[in-house]
Amino acid sequence: MSRTPACVLLGSVLLLITPACSVDWPETPSAAVPPGVPTAVRSPSPSPSLSPSPAGAPSLTKAQTEAALIGESDLGEPWAPTEGAATWRDGVLKAVAQPVECQRLLDSVYTDELFGTAAGTRAVVALDDVWDGAQLRYQVVTQHPAEAESTLAWLRSLPRKCATFAATTAQGAVREGQVSGLELPGIGDARQAVRLTLTGEPAEGEFTLTLDVAAVRVGDDALALTNGGVGAVSAEVTQGVAELGAARLAEVRERGRTEV
Repeated sequence: MSRTPACVLLGSVLLLITPACSVDWPETPSAAVPPGVPTAVRSPSPSPSLSPSPAGAPSLTKAQTEAALIGESDLGEPWAPTEGAATWRDGVLKAVAQPVECQRLLDSVYTDELFGTAAGTRAVVALDDVWDGAQLRYQVVTQHPAEAESTLAWLRSLPRKCATFAATTAQGAVREGQVSGLELPGIGDARQAVRLTLTGEPAEGEFTLTLDVAAVRVGDDALALTNGGVGAVSAEVTQGVAELGAARLAEVRERGRTEV
């Protein structure tokens, strides 16, 4: 049986739900779109800046934060509710790395606290790719814009500070780490993404973990996602989920902060 790439399925979902989100992206000239990228997940022109909420305005409620999440019903196959934390989370991410910025990256993705422990209301969902074994973890948080910008600036610095580094697991295995930049569509008010790879040679053969890490600020709220696994990890899925998530978060904000 032929298999439809996950990014194509994601694109078809976006075609269906974008009108419902009331997001009217300006048209992007087709000449600027890389070939082979599904139409629905191609990068839109940057959206107008969303201003932070006025001083004293209440944060998103727990229900509103949960309403801004992306789930398996949005993405379709091969994504399904997680069956638990991937084994590589403890086996690889729970490691000691140098320099300190690389350690912070491992700790942040391991604990799902990319925006730190001071973030406000938070909602998290985890999904499994039942075809390739990847795991996607997605969260929405209320966060002061300055603090969110600090996180984005830190992510932006990682391809330079953690271009190559070593990480030693609790079992004593040494992994070679690399961080490179990952492009996102022009979504939200600010955004940044990186791709982390950790490679080693355990007894059973070569091991490579690939993990996309993305964050987007939308006003004084933010979303973060990781998409990783030891098999195929699609950057287009990461980009498409970030685009979809930013549109949904903007819609929830527009509905108001007192009702969902």
